[in-house]
Amino acid sequence: MSFGDIFLSEFLGTGMLTLLGCGVVATNILARSKGFGGGWLMVNFGWGLAVFAGVFVAADSGAHINPAVTFGLAFEGTTEWSDVPAYLLGEMAGAIVGAALAWAAYRQHFDLEEDPAKKLGVFSTGPEIRNYGWNLVTEIIATFVLLFVILSFGNQPVDLGPLAVALLVVGIGASLGGPTGYAINPARDLGPRIAHALLPIRGKGSSDWAYSWVPIVGPIIGGILGGLLARAVY
Repeated sequence: MSFGDIFLSEFLGTGMLTLLGCGVVATNILARSKGFGGGWLMVNFGWGLAVFAGVFVAADSGAHINPAVTFGLAFEGTTEWSDVPAYLLGEMAGAIVGAALAWAAYRQHFDLEEDPAKKLGVFSTGPEIRNYGWNLVTEIIATFVLLFVILSFGNQPVDLGPLAVALLVVGIGASLGGPTGYAINPARDLGPRIAHALLPIRGKGSSDWAYSWVPIVGPIIGGILGGLLARAVY
């Protein structure tokens, strides 16, 4: 595929991912939403289905929709390093636009919500116990699981498809998401965090840039480790 084809496919897929993913968080925590208080499992399933939709939309490019997947597959050998910039740019641009669309859908609820932390929580992850070292470990482990299991799907006699990846994301969220909110995707966290910083959100407060490196570095390390182990095993 050409640079432009990869960029467009990943842009659309990651945009769909963050639109639906940020949307399920918004409906769970913002004031006056019909889904208010739906709980952690609703968020897990919402993000899983967001991945499901994003994978189908970005199928032409292999549906990375995640820089950790892109780096993991590059180290594993499936993705050409020359294509990596197109993937990364498409993923980041799509994540920003998707998050902005989620804000537009919930604009009135953002205006009614008084807690700046909840407004930021729609866009990006944050730890329940702030310890950058252990938060980093959590993101590494969770993203390692994501990459290694995704690549193990390809070693099966049947094509398990996007639904398997979606259920894997639900499982990771339910099992490993408690400490940090399981970014497991640098674009999913950084793109919406940039949108939060740029959008005219009433009373939004800080974008918490001090923490922002954790959901970038941790998933990239975890993705690379998952790709390398899959290459060695499979």
